[in-house]
Amino acid sequence: MFVPVKSRDGQQLMPMHAARARKLVRRGEATPYWDNGIYCIRLNKEPSHRDTQEIVVGVDPGSKKEGFTVKSEKHTYLNVQADAHDKVGKKVEKRRELRRSRRSRKCPNRKNRTNRLANRARIPAGTRARWDWKLRILQWLSRLYPITHVCVEDIKARTIERAKKWNSSFSPLEVGKQWFYTEIQRRWHLLTLQGWETKEIRDRLGLKKSSDKMSQTFDAHCVDSWCLAYHTVGGGSIPENTDIFCIAPIPIKRRSLHREQESKGGQRNRYGGTLLGNGLIKNTLIKHVKYGLTRLAGVNAKGLFSIYNLEGNQRLTTSAKRSDFRVLKRLNFNYKSGHSSPGSPPVTGKGAKAWGLLPED
Repeated sequence: MFVPVKSRDGQQLMPMHAARARKLVRRGEATPYWDNGIYCIRLNKEPSHRDTQEIVVGVDPGSKKEGFTVKSEKHTYLNVQADAHDKVGKKVEKRRELRRSRRSRKCPNRKNRTNRLANRARIPAGTRARWDWKLRILQWLSRLYPITHVCVEDIKARTIERAKKWNSSFSPLEVGKQWFYTEIQRRWHLLTLQGWETKEIRDRLGLKKSSDKMSQTFDAHCVDSWCLAYHTVGGGSIPENTDIFCIAPIPIKRRSLHREQESKGGQRNRYGGTLLGNGLIKNTLIKHVKYGLTRLAGVNAKGLFSIYNLEGNQRLTTSAKRSDFRVLKRLNFNYKSGHSSPGSPPVTGKGAKAWGLLPED
């Protein structure tokens, strides 16, 4: 297990082994901190050297699950399996439906107007959210490691014959992919491989891919992202680190005019939003006296807070008092428990505590 390292002036350095990181923290030569569920250290003195090696991120896109692997020539630092961001398009469609229905009843609404986005070069909201989610993960990983290259499995979009409108923009998949590649080239070196090339690398190394695409294991998606990273920087032909860190987008309820269904008395209550009052924001990491590390999800009329667990979307209580928890920082995604190779502990939960990376309290 390797820990990301940052210098005093904010430069990303090469990761170090967890045992060495603990020694530096005990000596007071480094300060520990957390970055979206990953244990990191910040050096309190000038490092012995600032030389870095080539570090690549292998990206295996998918319709439901996606794999990311951070690897150098000698070590595999992190495997991330992420749920795809695939619900924005339906939300935009639902918003349009509700807006149109308000025009037929006595309710606040805006007048119908012409489409201001017609005939303009743009990316649909659902497509932009899906590919921007991948870019945000890469930006998060670049805060942890000195990334130099990104290798992506190039996916092909189907074409429809005799469909002028479809082929004029080719497909939402192709539009989003090209935007994603352009953003990567602004920050890192981009490499792409076809799906059959990834399979050849996997077969040559004797690695097998699981047929269960929804399983939270290394063999589901991260095996392909590891092969992409291996193709870029080389190294050992057997993955020495098959632990995975599972994340998922936080299901944010955007602010709406009111709920779809009426309450008693024909009243429609306001719904959504991220502000909770008193300077608090939804999806903030907190430390509760009873439940430990959790996240804020809402507040009721009595001033009591709802909190959810980090591994998924399970509600723990709806009556948490402000004096019962301490605010830490805002979260960007949910953490989920993942499984690794047989006999290896997961990155999160009790397995990480056994390594000494998570606090016992």
